[in-house]
Amino acid sequence: MPKLGVDRDFFREYGRLDKPLQDRITEVFVKFEAATHTGIHLEKIRDARNPRFRSIRIDQFHRGIVLAPETGDAYTLLTVLPHDDAYTWTRRRDLSVNRATGGIEVRDESWIEENLPVLQETAQTTPARLFEGINDSDLIRLGIDEQTRTFARTLTDEAQLEAALGMLPETQGQVLIGLASGLTPDEVWSDLGAAIVDKPYDTDDLDAAVARSTDRIVLVDGPDDLMAIFAHPFALWRIYLHPTQQAVVDADFRGPARVTGGPGTGKTVVALHRAYRLAQKPDASVLVTTFTSTLTDSLLAGVKLLSTSAEALARIDVQHVDKLAHRVFRDEHGAPNLLADSEENGLWDSIIDRLDLPFTAAFLSAEWRNVALAQRVSTAAAYLSAKRTGRGRRLGANQKAQVWQALWEFESALRERGLWTHETVCREATRLLEDCDDKPYRHVVVDEAQDLSPEQWRLIRAAAPEGPDDMFIAGDTHQRIYDSRVSLREIGIKVTGRSSRLNLNYRTTAEILGWSLQLLAGERIDDMDGQLDSIAGCRSAVHGMPPTAKGLAAQSDEIGYVADTVQAWIDSGVTPGEIGIATRAKWLGSKVQDELFRRGVPVRSLAKAKGDTDSVAIGTMHAMKGLEFRCVAVTGVSARQVPAAAAITAVEDDAQTHHRDMQRERCVLFVACTRAREDLLVTWSEEPSPFLVPLV
Repeated sequence: MPKLGVDRDFFREYGRLDKPLQDRITEVFVKFEAATHTGIHLEKIRDARNPRFRSIRIDQFHRGIVLAPETGDAYTLLTVLPHDDAYTWTRRRDLSVNRATGGIEVRDESWIEENLPVLQETAQTTPARLFEGINDSDLIRLGIDEQTRTFARTLTDEAQLEAALGMLPETQGQVLIGLASGLTPDEVWSDLGAAIVDKPYDTDDLDAAVARSTDRIVLVDGPDDLMAIFAHPFALWRIYLHPTQQAVVDADFRGPARVTGGPGTGKTVVALHRAYRLAQKPDASVLVTTFTSTLTDSLLAGVKLLSTSAEALARIDVQHVDKLAHRVFRDEHGAPNLLADSEENGLWDSIIDRLDLPFTAAFLSAEWRNVALAQRVSTAAAYLSAKRTGRGRRLGANQKAQVWQALWEFESALRERGLWTHETVCREATRLLEDCDDKPYRHVVVDEAQDLSPEQWRLIRAAAPEGPDDMFIAGDTHQRIYDSRVSLREIGIKVTGRSSRLNLNYRTTAEILGWSLQLLAGERIDDMDGQLDSIAGCRSAVHGMPPTAKGLAAQSDEIGYVADTVQAWIDSGVTPGEIGIATRAKWLGSKVQDELFRRGVPVRSLAKAKGDTDSVAIGTMHAMKGLEFRCVAVTGVSARQVPAAAAITAVEDDAQTHHRDMQRERCVLFVACTRAREDLLVTWSEEPSPFLVPLV
């Protein structure tokens, strides 16, 4: 029976095709998989650059291009295009084997041949070449073949290289981009995550290269597997592993390990693969956790999509950290009687009035969470000596005594009334797990780590015994959207020497990523381990249109413009489920939703419609965390709404907290903008947000 592989790049093409054509492609290749003699399906192509290219009829107007094996029965679907375009594709392109990595590569040889003379002529009149400081031996070691080397030697600036990226072999293009950005050959090699081979791979053996190219070829196991692949093209795109990511997944760590990186670099993908790898151990029990139920649902879907072993899947427990805390608490004490937010504010106010304190309820609440709970402060002496880093308002000894009295009164009131908060439930669950010798898990995998509180980290630490591969942490502090600050080192989680960084963005175009990164320019952001973090090296090899930033005179005009843009996206072939709209305020999202509904556009609220993927998604910027869409509109980015006034501490009350609040609001906007894969629209009415002023 023939075996079929599907090239990674085809998934992006497939997701953009009309549904009838998608159905026809699925039908053709399911039959292909079930056939005993594939030759009857395939036709040789006259004048194709590679004699092993074959065509297969999809319908009257479309053809699929398949790489036939030299021997055996393993075929690879490369693309599906309109009839004439498909045959042109085969006459312009060829496949090759990367000498260094052994992977399969596609290049547009005609484009290179057509542009090389022009570049050579331009180079003769330009004194400096882009790669004149890199010798041929390093280029060869990094897998740059003769044709690509000849092309690279003619380049005089990075713009020429970026224009050629889609035509060059992908891995070789990544190598050249790294060298052009100033990385050394050794740094580029490390960034690729490949092992230097003792002997070069056979560049003539395409069959072996296809088998090795698990980072870009999905090998299908029967018709059912093929139908599942075509049913989830974008989801499958997310579970590919670059060699850098694979190295992190496969590593054996002596203790907690961490992976960081900018948006779209695949941290969640790595975390899911890591969880599945750990679950394949016979005695494994793996917790996969994060900070919200929405993200947990996404992680669970990813685990199910990735897992091919029902036994391994049964060893993975996916749930958000608050649910874990409440489960542990209920097993011991039953359901807690939770204090409502409004009741908490009233309790703080009553304490302030009774003690005649010069503090606000917001200040005391933050002091309780960010100092007392974060550092496990339980006595007046401990509070007097506690670190208050990040708490901008300085307190003298007498003021600290007053604050401690308020904190003690608050905790006493909770005990007397039998009330709990989510934080105290977590604290109690942590105590129970710390006192337990038989931990519920052997391994813990944490996603979006930057938004967990110190008390939540202690709970996670207590859920598994210390040892090899006990914790795997994925996160990016540039995407922190809540006021949770933590030093892993101070709560006993040591990742020094076991941290990896991912730099290559797989989701967002270079234009959207570059624009979004400017929102955080100059911000000093911590790395959760006592140092500053940076995403300066984060880059994307995918290019597209630059973001559109549009100001309107009135809010009604802005809503109408966003609705017009959404309709234009749909008219161009984007499905409603591939569109997301983010707002800072819920009420503005509701207005946009009403306008789209009035126009007959299918639309849903992220806060209400779970599992619906056939309509435009509207949610707050916070709700967008962990999601991605082909097209995104970030709406209401005006001076009155971003930053949100209610989320900002007045500078006169606490200058340091004010700065942290402003930084967090920048990060929230950054997260919303980087949810877009291909098209980003940012709008405002009247005055733009101060965060946008340098960019518009």
